[in-house]
Amino acid sequence: MVFRKATKKDLPFIVQLIADDKLGVQREDYQKPLPDSYLKAFDNISNDPNQELIVVENDNTEIIGTLQLTFIQYLTYQGGIRAQIEAVRIHKNFRGKGLGKQLFTWAINRAKQRKAHVLQLTTDKKRPKALAFYKSLGFIDSHEGMKFHF
Repeated sequence: MVFRKATKKDLPFIVQLIADDKLGVQREDYQKPLPDSYLKAFDNISNDPNQELIVVENDNTEIIGTLQLTFIQYLTYQGGIRAQIEAVRIHKNFRGKGLGKQLFTWAINRAKQRKAHVLQLTTDKKRPKALAFYKSLGFIDSHEGMKFHF
């Protein structure tokens, strides 16, 4: 497997992965061509040195996974860096084969390279399998997360 930063050419595959589950299909707008909002977001992510949109390719150079890492500089922890992982997806045809674990191993190592002291994530409570998977990797539910949608 190859882990690399996403290019604009990868964007349709990424959005398709993000939209391909029962929650994603409700909030994403995967169509060809993609709506401009995705292109603008991609440009913002690509131009921000604290954002890394990653794709995973198999031996046939097919995109089979994606994630986004955000590195957050803050004052607590003596000016520490917190890594936030978002939009983790493995293509449905490749799930259950250990690829998610490899993806997280890569992300953990990348966060360490960037000198983050913690890697955090949120998962929807409607995704109990994802929650169990994250716990199996060593993530602990040490905090209660909250959101305020506009």
